[in-house]
Amino acid sequence: MKNIVKTIVVLFALVISTTLSAQDNKANNIDNSNIALEGYSPVSYLDLKIAQKGVKQHKSEYQKVVYYFTSAEQKATFDKNPKKYIPEYGGFCAFGVYAGAKFRPDPNKFIVKDGKYFLYLYNLELDAQQLWLAEKDHNKLVSTANKNWEKLSKTHN
Repeated sequence: MKNIVKTIVVLFALVISTTLSAQDNKANNIDNSNIALEGYSPVSYLDLKIAQKGVKQHKSEYQKVVYYFTSAEQKATFDKNPKKYIPEYGGFCAFGVYAGAKFRPDPNKFIVKDGKYFLYLYNLELDAQQLWLAEKDHNKLVSTANKNWEKLSKTHN
């Protein structure tokens, strides 16, 4: 069953990869203005475990990527330790990385585990968060995704 799910995801990746490749050309999931997470606050994900849209008035740049926050307090929290708040896999879909591809996630689909947060693709055809949760061995998923990310993080789709 697990192999079937992984095969389905890989096939899905091949079908939509041409659409995504025009949009997704960097190791970080950013827009044309270098804004990460579609403007959602990384501090809200990790500390509050909710998806909250940040605002332009409260932003920080880290490694040439711009992050928005909901308040000056969140910005200050991020600025003290930005590495802590960087999304796993550059903000790409964790299950996609596990399957060997980079997908833009739905910013409202995420999991916080072991002090990290993972984002997931969601559309009518695929709920990657549910596929991830269906696998009982979280460490296996993360281990495989980490290995794949070593290569994927260097690719320009």
